[in-house]
Amino acid sequence: MTIDLHADPITLTAALVDIPSISLGEAAIADVVERALREQTVGFEVLRHGNVVLARTNRGLPTRVILAGHLDTVPIADNVPSRFAVNPLGEQVLYGCGTVDMKSGDAVFLHLAATVADPVHDLTLIFYDGEEIAAEFNGLGHIERDLPGWLAGDLAVLGEPSAGWIEAGCQGTLRVRLDTSGVRAHSARAWLGDNAIHRLAPILQRLAEYRAREVDIDGCVYREGLSAVRVAGGVAGNVVPDAAEVDVNFRFAPDRTVDQAVEHVREVFDGLELSFDVTDSAPGALPGLTAPAAKDLIASVQRHGGGGVRAKYGWTDVSRFAARGIPAVNFGPGDPNLAHKRDEHVPVDQITAVTAMLRNYLTGTAG
Repeated sequence: MTIDLHADPITLTAALVDIPSISLGEAAIADVVERALREQTVGFEVLRHGNVVLARTNRGLPTRVILAGHLDTVPIADNVPSRFAVNPLGEQVLYGCGTVDMKSGDAVFLHLAATVADPVHDLTLIFYDGEEIAAEFNGLGHIERDLPGWLAGDLAVLGEPSAGWIEAGCQGTLRVRLDTSGVRAHSARAWLGDNAIHRLAPILQRLAEYRAREVDIDGCVYREGLSAVRVAGGVAGNVVPDAAEVDVNFRFAPDRTVDQAVEHVREVFDGLELSFDVTDSAPGALPGLTAPAAKDLIASVQRHGGGGVRAKYGWTDVSRFAARGIPAVNFGPGDPNLAHKRDEHVPVDQITAVTAMLRNYLTGTAG
């Protein structure tokens, strides 16, 4: 199969959607993308690393912009091949797995690589695998480990769905497991036991009373959240349980480090009888909007009718670039609330608009 990078990015999005690429099954789409970049672009060095496809120019320009997008999707839900339709608002939309997350963003980047003849920035493109599953499979993480020189740049743009807004930085995430213990007994003689599930009550009470912090960074307001996301306990229908646990997820603003987030969660539950184990964590990413390349992108997008700037709720791979001191933003077509849904779809006008705004930025077009 081949794709035409010079075609309208709407058509290109549909073509990418029609290549199934569930996580760990990205070889076919990586083959197609690699071949297209080698055959249809000029001035790009192209490299394949596993199922990651990389391309970059080396024109000696004063700044370098990284355009990065993942090729994998969640499992298909009877939504491949793609199809066009008109929604109740009269908008033409494209349905299909990955239309939002994030093959429309990939299509925009691929189309611009082939059609922007005179960029004002050197460009690096990274199309990677394994984003939708455990971090150990994330192709961008593999590049960070094996080919870190490819991650050098002045600004990174992740094609994550943002409905044409610049979503800056991202929240950090932390999961902890709180365990309580008691004494097992027959439920007919409950007074002989100590119910570990009942000992979860003060934990849940503190979560219910928790007041989330709001933090303004570079004009982006990040709201934190502390939530119970899983509860487990119980032995049998006639047994007072001697063990119970609750998993708590903390989404924290990027002004906190992971260590600071852990300490905050410890403070929330201070004084309770429980064990505390960190089961997962990832740092947030500061927006970095004061960096010159980021300021230029914001000005260009706003000048050409973009949706403005807002905080990114959730974690994305912008964190990897921020950790390297590179300002990074999420910017792509599609409503993130529709990602992974059976009826996932994107208004085609958003694909056109994001393409135009990025083209103006990459070419330095004013007015």
